[in-house]
Amino acid sequence: MTSALSRIPWQAMWIALAIIWGSSFLLMKLGLESLHPMQIAAMRIGIAAVTLVALAAATRTRLPRDGRTWGLLAICSLFLTAIPFTAFVVAETRISSAAAGLGNAITPVATVLFALLLLPSDRLTPRKLAAVLLGLAGVVLIAQPWAEAGPDLVGFVIAVLGGVSYGIGWTLNRRLLAGTEVPGIAHPTVLMITGFPMALLALVTWGAIEGWSPVGVHGESSALPLALVAVVVLGAVGTGVAYILHFEVVRAVGPTVSATVTYLIPVVAVTLGVVVLGERLGVWEIVGAIVVIGAGVLVGQRPRAKVAAPA
Repeated sequence: MTSALSRIPWQAMWIALAIIWGSSFLLMKLGLESLHPMQIAAMRIGIAAVTLVALAAATRTRLPRDGRTWGLLAICSLFLTAIPFTAFVVAETRISSAAAGLGNAITPVATVLFALLLLPSDRLTPRKLAAVLLGLAGVVLIAQPWAEAGPDLVGFVIAVLGGVSYGIGWTLNRRLLAGTEVPGIAHPTVLMITGFPMALLALVTWGAIEGWSPVGVHGESSALPLALVAVVVLGAVGTGVAYILHFEVVRAVGPTVSATVTYLIPVVAVTLGVVVLGERLGVWEIVGAIVVIGAGVLVGQRPRAKVAAPA
């Protein structure tokens, strides 16, 4: 599969990745018609793990064999799978899929902020400081704590925490796995394998506390077939296949260019929420979204190299 994807232009994979990841917020909302948020998070990671293990076997990709690498990837997985996948779907029980997609837009800014805190090589520059402050201002504009017409404040904060979790996870991935080679799809495969027990434990614990069955229906039974299809697509395509496309784009054009896909994900999420589900965004939410995405673009810019003066 990897060799076949290498013949596809990276621009096509980049667009496909934005559409797939952006549509995940719609799929989560459809899943909530009959399933509990914790069920959706656990099923998403479990299905993604099965998908990636099958693809790794088909491409003869070797998974890491040392416990240290697995342990480090498990730490990253907590912030890249278990926490954000749970946070976004829990947030969508209180806010629209479009608003949850806007919460994801904080990821590039959060990544820069935690890189400054956790990576000794990163230095604070005026551009990074401006991007972080701009991103925080955009989040406040979307949340509108001063108005009753804004999205549910608790729900939106949970969605933002999901985006922040991604920023922590990718920063930890850079720090903990520096110098450790994890080839191809082995990296996302281990992330999903180690993330599944975390999500499963959260599912069972939450069910025991609230007194419901982890395998029961938590909504309209008539909507269960559509909900299950949505979650299967969310796990197999929206998570498993999406990670493969992500690594292919990184391999083709590098991490800097591939990270620009995060600018388009909230646009896709909002578009699908409005067109498919009939959701609506207020003026301040739209303005805030533009500000947050602009902060992400500012973060992704590289400083111009200084041109040497002629002798």
